[in-house]
Amino acid sequence: MTNDLNTLLTALYVTIDDWLGESPRLGRPHKLTDAELLTLAVAQVLLGVHSQARWLRYVPTHLPGAFPYLPGQSGYNKRLHKALPLLKRAIRALACDTDLWQDPVWVADSTPVECGRSRPTTQRSELAGWAGYGYCRSHSRWFWGLRLHLICTPAGLPVTWALATPNIDERQVLMAICEHDPELINERPDLLIIADKGYVSAELDAFLAERGVRLLRPSYRNRTPRPDEHLLKPIRQLIESVNDTLKGQLDLELHGGRTVTGVGARIAQRILALTAAIWHNRATGQPITRSLIAYDH
Repeated sequence: MTNDLNTLLTALYVTIDDWLGESPRLGRPHKLTDAELLTLAVAQVLLGVHSQARWLRYVPTHLPGAFPYLPGQSGYNKRLHKALPLLKRAIRALACDTDLWQDPVWVADSTPVECGRSRPTTQRSELAGWAGYGYCRSHSRWFWGLRLHLICTPAGLPVTWALATPNIDERQVLMAICEHDPELINERPDLLIIADKGYVSAELDAFLAERGVRLLRPSYRNRTPRPDEHLLKPIRQLIESVNDTLKGQLDLELHGGRTVTGVGARIAQRILALTAAIWHNRATGQPITRSLIAYDH
């Protein structure tokens, strides 16, 4: 197998189609199947086409015969929004199908996802009440939107994720993620989570210790350094590079979502594309697990 875009899309479609099987549905079946919809969504992100209307004009010329039927822009948008639960399940299914899934080390962090800049947007948007103002330390500026809380393996494979209001504490979100899906921790008896200073909390330490999880993060300057703290710097760069892949190559901040479901679906679309690329790179024995170069043209 090679690692070109057509091979990835073919392998992805076949895998998802086998995984979904025949799902009973009342009424006429969709002309664009769920497996084709997810494959189409992944291809759009990998090729960096932000506009759905432009994407549906692009496909017949550049991917001839790949999708026998294409809906209109409105139909594609509605199907993608309704497919949010399916996108989440597909991310988990592909991640579980890699040898990286059982990695006993996780890296946790959050990154801003801007949803608007003008004041009228913050007041009239359907996202108002969920999205809010937060501060981005890396860019030293305020933003209006959400924060993507991502947990991944050191190789960059997404394990789980959540979108939350920026003013919610990162530590609270991490505990909520662990409580929402306890099987993730139960499957890994000696789990180690690596995080930054934003996760310093006696409450979080106790919460994770009760579940047999060890948290490795930096200490404040006036505190005694924690064991193995000297190993953190090179490992912490891993999650930063994953965020850079999502923003620089998969255009996380250019999602274009204007509703709660729309933002969720478009963020999930990008995480699925990253997961699919890692999944295919591992299956084809590529030297760089998270490389997207072969799929962006």
